[in-house]
Amino acid sequence: MQDRTQREIATPATLAELLGEHAYLADEGLATACFLALKMGRPLFLEGEAGVGKTELAKTLAAVLGAPLIRLQCYEGLDAAQALYDWDFARQLLHLKAAEATGATGAGEAARLEGELYDRRFLIARPLLKALETRPAVLLVDEIDRADDEFEAFLLEVLSDFTISIPELGTISAETPPVVVVTSNRTRDVHDALKRRCLYHWLEHPSFDREVAILLRRLPECTESLAGQVARAAERLRAADLLKPPGVAETLDWAEALLTLGARDLDPDLAAATLGAVLKYREDQESVLQKGLLRHG
Repeated sequence: MQDRTQREIATPATLAELLGEHAYLADEGLATACFLALKMGRPLFLEGEAGVGKTELAKTLAAVLGAPLIRLQCYEGLDAAQALYDWDFARQLLHLKAAEATGATGAGEAARLEGELYDRRFLIARPLLKALETRPAVLLVDEIDRADDEFEAFLLEVLSDFTISIPELGTISAETPPVVVVTSNRTRDVHDALKRRCLYHWLEHPSFDREVAILLRRLPECTESLAGQVARAAERLRAADLLKPPGVAETLDWAEALLTLGARDLDPDLAAATLGAVLKYREDQESVLQKGLLRHG
């Protein structure tokens, strides 16, 4: 499925159209970066504020390619074992007990039993190993900026040749390397070495027209009037000095909340009542209400 689909993706415009069929509206720059990553076999490194659609792009790309999405969520303290593989100690222990019960633990059986304990059936594949063994696959390394420098260096090694070494089993290489999307909210700078391995794209908040189009595509029951008013209000909130400006995800949540309450226009009082769908800090909500940002047309 992946190979056939990738052959059909002849231009960035074709890819943008395919993404659009799955309700993801990519602009020319993003479609081009994604297209080049596919054709050149390079990871795509997406940076931008939270909520601009980085993770959603990987999900939609997997749908376009007909491939499973394998997600590695990064966090502080993540290490290679948690991302790569682990041994199922509970099953290994059960195997040992079963061997004892059948008397197969004599001196002559020790070497054979030890070898059995590190058989492939006792290996738990974590996201990176799973991505190497799944064909086709889209690997999403989400929020790499949350991980430590050591893990970042390890990831660079894996992405260089899509090969890992398991001491007990040997080397495992991907027959078909996964399509890789790496995202960062830029809470810290990611090392240049990893960025050099990837194609880079900074994902901006959408333009007003594109955000209206996204709202109408994702929420068919939304009127053009409401979509325009919500998108314009989101622009004002992003221009304000907020702790966490809203992304597209929050704009969609806000519009959906308004629709759930039967709104057809952005009434200031109703907008204030549903502010928790778009702003997630009390200080931001208080600032917006005090400045009267919801009462503009």
